[in-house]
Amino acid sequence: MAHYHNDYTKNDEVEFVRTGYGKDMVKVLRIQRDGKFHSIKEVATSVQLTLSSKKDYLHGDNSDIIPTDTIKNTVHVLAKFKGIKSIETFAMNICEHFLSSFNHVIRAQVYVEEVPWKRFEKNGAKHVHAFIHTPTGTHFCEVEQMRSGPPVIHSGIKDLKVLKTTQSGFEGFIKDQFTTLPEVKDRCFATQVYCKWRYRGRDVDFEATWDTIRDIVLEKFAGPHDKGEYSPSVQKTLYDIQVLSLSRVPEIEDMEISLPNIHYFNIDMSKMGLVNKDESQCVFSAGLAPVRQSVRQNHWYSQEEAGFKAVTLQPPFGLHSQLKTSLGHSWC
Repeated sequence: MAHYHNDYTKNDEVEFVRTGYGKDMVKVLRIQRDGKFHSIKEVATSVQLTLSSKKDYLHGDNSDIIPTDTIKNTVHVLAKFKGIKSIETFAMNICEHFLSSFNHVIRAQVYVEEVPWKRFEKNGAKHVHAFIHTPTGTHFCEVEQMRSGPPVIHSGIKDLKVLKTTQSGFEGFIKDQFTTLPEVKDRCFATQVYCKWRYRGRDVDFEATWDTIRDIVLEKFAGPHDKGEYSPSVQKTLYDIQVLSLSRVPEIEDMEISLPNIHYFNIDMSKMGLVNKDESQCVFSAGLAPVRQSVRQNHWYSQEEAGFKAVTLQPPFGLHSQLKTSLGHSWC
């Protein structure tokens, strides 16, 4: 084993591209009690640290390692004493702690997602200590900070499932010998929204901004309440959401959005002697929920660049070490 390590450390064709380790999905429920009125924040937090040395990888020397159990405990303590005003501020507090407490930590990356609890209400009266879990989208954030720089802050929405029963179609596309898809002027449009944006700075009301962008997503998807808004393609709706968000919210720099199409198919009942095309009563078969990584329409729109650019996202958390040889091959 020692001979293997010696050969490995002398391999000049291999270099580290990026290293990191940490703790995934540390779950915390924080209760703030102000008399009988209670407020809650439940979050799951992932932390990844990059150290200045590589001796843990090269020699199995753990003398620079901050144990992941310590990282977990740190998240708990910061939640108690710093609070969770917003998940973005909480993530910045975690980054600041590790960078200021350990000189050999050169990068801290924190992901936080918030459980969507909503206070019970009845006839406009808010319950003092009871909450309901609501499927209105999950608020998440990613904060990355290098020792020599400011935090880079992303926020986002995921798991927001929406559907409209009309005012959507898909026509005028390329047709060749392999095309079987018919044109349609009127269809159901359903999707599960994934949306992420980058902030220009840190002096932001993060929760109000998140609410604003979610409202924009719903506004452009649904349209006016009495008549809706026609969508000629998922791409057009996606683009309209991005443009309106960037024009209405000056605090954000750019935006990524994914709207995978969740299909609902008209059920053919002709073999049973039934017609299933009645305009007032019709049933559909739900397609399988898509896997976002394989089907997502993933674009950026920037205020500084008119147009789109494709991006590839790297899994941000968990223990990983990315290496490459001088020939450009890579392993993860």
